Amino acid sequence: MPFGLTNAPAVFQALINGVFQDLLGKGVIAYIDDILVYSSSMEEHVRMVREVLGRLQQHHLYVKLEKCEFHQSTVTFLGYVISRHGVEMDMVKVQAVT
Repeated sequence: MPFGLTNAPAVFQALINGVFQDLLGKGVIAYIDDILVYSSSMEEHVRMVREVLGRLQQHHLYVKLEKCEFHQSTVTFLGYVISRHGVEMDMVKVQAVT
């Protein structure tokens, strides 16, 4: 779907919300084409990543492996740095504004 169309992002977000409806806020955060999988244990993380990839495949949605980061303890997501210590702003983004 071309994102130049006015409603394309909203339609795609609705699709993604439907695909992950029961997982949102329970191990998955999805914003348009950015999907974050989180967990408290490696076993749960592996299970959740498999579930997410399986659902994407079932709905004929695909990921670019070169854009994926698997099993990270710290990630940058939507301008925030997320780790087991909490969430903080990405200093690269802050420096760009100041």
